[in-house]
Amino acid sequence: MRVTVTATARLHFGFLDPSGRGKRPFGSFGLSLDRPGTRLSLQRAESPRVTGPEHWRAEGYLKTIAASCGMKAAHALTLSEIVPSHAGLGSGTQLALAVGSAFSTLEGLDLSLHEIARRLQRGARSGIGIFTFEQGGAVLDSGPRPDGELPALVSRLPFPAAWRVLLIFDAAAKGLAGASEAAAFSSLPDFPEAETRELSRRLTDIALPALGACDFDGFCEQIGYLQRVMGAYFAPLQGGPYSSAAVSEVLAWLARMGLTGIGQSSWGPTGFAFVPSEADGAALLREACARASHAGLSFELAQGRNEGAVIETTV
Repeated sequence: MRVTVTATARLHFGFLDPSGRGKRPFGSFGLSLDRPGTRLSLQRAESPRVTGPEHWRAEGYLKTIAASCGMKAAHALTLSEIVPSHAGLGSGTQLALAVGSAFSTLEGLDLSLHEIARRLQRGARSGIGIFTFEQGGAVLDSGPRPDGELPALVSRLPFPAAWRVLLIFDAAAKGLAGASEAAAFSSLPDFPEAETRELSRRLTDIALPALGACDFDGFCEQIGYLQRVMGAYFAPLQGGPYSSAAVSEVLAWLARMGLTGIGQSSWGPTGFAFVPSEADGAALLREACARASHAGLSFELAQGRNEGAVIETTV
């Protein structure tokens, strides 16, 4: 039997309390995308074998989940594609959950997604990657809970089918992750509780209702506000509101064009911009690719993904 899992990237728009030291630590808002993706397959084997892009990361997750279940059977794990790492697109969580889900399905363990995430140490600050893997859409989570449980789902809404997202990639830059990310969070000052309340109000009272009503301008205005707050807070660690100078220049150009739903996903360097239609997105993509000042960057037009990862079993 072979189990194949297909998962996709996510955007992380920001935290309600990015310091994690307030009354409601973290709490994050994000969106599942239809690309780029991670796809892998797992089956029993006579000897362990892991192949494909970033196979060492996948092998670590496979060994960890197997050891946590007390299982020593050999497996062949093949990765055919993977979300770019350290790009702000949630590659680590998507890969971990894909490996864990494939293992659980293949071995008939029926582990919940939260149990897989816990065993593979995902979701310590944000549950966005877990919930987008599970069901897609635009997701708001609670942040880590006082009882030590992983973040809970506060709200999940489908993303409008007509809207598009221009993705801006800088392969020469890398976002923070792992120990560097942990050190960065610990070095930042407390986040004002009043600002947490304001962000919460804007998301729950304005952004989410606008999304539900397909109010493009209303939604983009609140995403832009959240991004400006996050950019100012993290600027000392990034050298500015965005981690990539090249992506920052593109976002400034987009702002001059009047776009408001723009920003950086997580620690970046990937930037994004919302457009209201496929036609608008295609035109913007052509213009972005044609600009000489954008040399070295790459662009892609994505959609929101309103379903979770796909797990397929073949014999």
